[in-house]
Amino acid sequence: MKKELLYPFILILIILIFFWQFILKGLLPIPSDTIVGLYHPYRDYYATEYPNGIPYRNFLITDPVRQQYPWRFIAIDQMKQGQWPSWNPYSFSGTPLAANLQSAPFYPLNVLFFMFPFHISWTLLIMLQPLLAGLFLYLYLREMKLSNYAALFGSIVFAFSGFSIAWLEWNTLGHVGLWLPLILLSIEKIVRVIRGFRVKNTKQIYLWSGILTFSLISSFFGGHLQTFFYVLLTSLAYGTVRIIHEVNVIQTKVRKAAVFLASSAILAGIVTSVQWVPMVEFISKSTRLADQSDWLSEGWFIPFQHLIQFIVPDFFGNPATLNYWGTWNYGEMVGYIGIIPLLFSLIALMWRRDKKTLFFTILLIISLLFATDNFVARIPYQLQIPLLSTSQPTRLLFLVDFSIAVLAALGFDLFLRKKVSIKKLLVTVGVIGGIGVLLWVYVLLGSGENLLVAKRNLILPSGLFLMGVLGSLGYLGKNQLLKHAALFGLIVFTVIDLLRFGWKFTPFTPREYLFPQTSTIQFITSQPGKFRIMATDNKILPPNFSSMYGIESVSGYDPLYSRDYAELASAWSRNTPNNEVIDFNRIITPDNYESKIADVLNVQYVLSLSEIDSEKLHLVFEEGQTKVYENTEVLPRVYLVESVQTVKNVEDMLDKLFDESIDLQKTALVESNTIPIDNRPLSELEHVDITDYLPSRVTLQSKTEASRMIVLSDVYDENWRVFIDGTESTSYRVNYILRGVIVPEGSHTVEFSYSVFN
Repeated sequence: MKKELLYPFILILIILIFFWQFILKGLLPIPSDTIVGLYHPYRDYYATEYPNGIPYRNFLITDPVRQQYPWRFIAIDQMKQGQWPSWNPYSFSGTPLAANLQSAPFYPLNVLFFMFPFHISWTLLIMLQPLLAGLFLYLYLREMKLSNYAALFGSIVFAFSGFSIAWLEWNTLGHVGLWLPLILLSIEKIVRVIRGFRVKNTKQIYLWSGILTFSLISSFFGGHLQTFFYVLLTSLAYGTVRIIHEVNVIQTKVRKAAVFLASSAILAGIVTSVQWVPMVEFISKSTRLADQSDWLSEGWFIPFQHLIQFIVPDFFGNPATLNYWGTWNYGEMVGYIGIIPLLFSLIALMWRRDKKTLFFTILLIISLLFATDNFVARIPYQLQIPLLSTSQPTRLLFLVDFSIAVLAALGFDLFLRKKVSIKKLLVTVGVIGGIGVLLWVYVLLGSGENLLVAKRNLILPSGLFLMGVLGSLGYLGKNQLLKHAALFGLIVFTVIDLLRFGWKFTPFTPREYLFPQTSTIQFITSQPGKFRIMATDNKILPPNFSSMYGIESVSGYDPLYSRDYAELASAWSRNTPNNEVIDFNRIITPDNYESKIADVLNVQYVLSLSEIDSEKLHLVFEEGQTKVYENTEVLPRVYLVESVQTVKNVEDMLDKLFDESIDLQKTALVESNTIPIDNRPLSELEHVDITDYLPSRVTLQSKTEASRMIVLSDVYDENWRVFIDGTESTSYRVNYILRGVIVPEGSHTVEFSYSVFN
């Protein structure tokens, strides 16, 4: 038993070594250097110390601090306050939160956020990705009767594979994928226990059914739909194959196994409905299907030449060293799993003959088939198959790397059992070695700066491959001391290779770089009342940054956003009542401050890097290059109007919204046949005030001398319900995108409450 625990301990030790900068120096595996190195007002804040800007490690990794970190921060903050994390008031002038799967509010491991400071918990979650992925795969491989060494080998490969490292700091994709080996282990356990391969124990069946259910739930809540889809398909295929494989057993046992597997999946579907129901609903109201990258563009699929990166990860350079010259995005293309593991995966492919190897070989082939550009891979996009047609196939590298990691373990196991002759080994070596020779000929005979990069980056993989070959030959010899040294060397060189690869790409940054307070931010947060901001330059507080300070913005960055808001933003950008949606490609950053739309959306402050000459904007603050202007024509967050104009449709409403003759502080535009209010001037005694403002609940107190329309300058959504003195009333879509409600004469308490499950 003690020996069995040694191998997981070795894996844990390797993980700790990878994160040594956090453990010993307190540096965080978060790309916060891009926050202070790329964007204002942070560059202004550090301008004295770094006049040319703070250098940053990897410009490619900005999304984790622009999306995942702020979204999770908002969700956890709301949950700590006892609120359901359903609405994000800080982006797109308000948008659903739980419907955004990447916010991952219900992920079980989020319990860490209730135990430690947020940045520490986030770091621990990042560390848990390779740790749990490796441990779960180790357990699965041991269940498949592989040796301890082979299981450890495969777990290391999976933990530090190219996909795992490229997406490590997103803290979502890895958490979805790490549950796959535990799901497969659970399926294997359930089938084997029922079949009688293990001691017949009902408790064991229920235990592993529970683990399977929990794993499926955790994978979904991990925060990335596409990766979960791959996990689900693989799990379904594996479960089906295992059931079919048992058809020669008593059919009642087969049916029993199928029932337990299906029950676990159904229960997981029921539990996760708290998020997939709002997600599906929001997708139906979003621009997700229209606002997509062109699948015919270069880089949508993995170009065949980029398969070289399985042998030489940085053949095309690396963004961390600013010399990447490959297609589009390094992170989408790199599937490196180590040159020595690649050798052993090829051994499994060529020389191992069993059903385990066959399954993962087929999984590898299918994944590569749909990840690369060919007529089969194009079918889902040509037929516009839901989900598949809106997903970039390069993410299939997750399944590619997982398959190769398992195959590497299978090949290593075959090798350690001395079922691979020297002849077979040399044939396998010849395949990779031959490709390596061709690459060397190519870079030596070619010319150009790019090939100099490729030549430099060929040296280390070539050396490691040579060490792997020598180690393999040494193990197959008769000298016992040499055998042990060779085995040790194969694992150590694999670890060194993968750690070096991971360290090169992964930034570790000081805590003080993580969303620091600047004078500009302090000025904005100190202003009274509810308001929004906008920026005239993408280099100032990019979308979602403001949410870290509780500042609301009209901008947003998310694959999912309201179609209505996209239409309004498109018209706003054109400054005409044309709501044909612009291809924002997930990022909406309105900058037309002169438009009435900015006033209607409660934009009180405009941030700019240049001087603005506008009658409505007054300069109120400066910090370095960053200037803050106050909008003197901004409409309040909540107000009463004197009159209501009914419109025939949203197009008519948009026309009137741009009509300069209509004063939108006095008049509300509503798509309705009749509105039961009296159109007459407001008296000084009539007012409406915000008494409580929470993300998913807004409480107002009104006093009127007649029936009036209240306009709340927050985004309208059908799931926002309104109550007057506790009685539900009608919520109107006002001024194209805002919320409105009619209150009767007198003093009343009005409450807007958001819930998808009405």
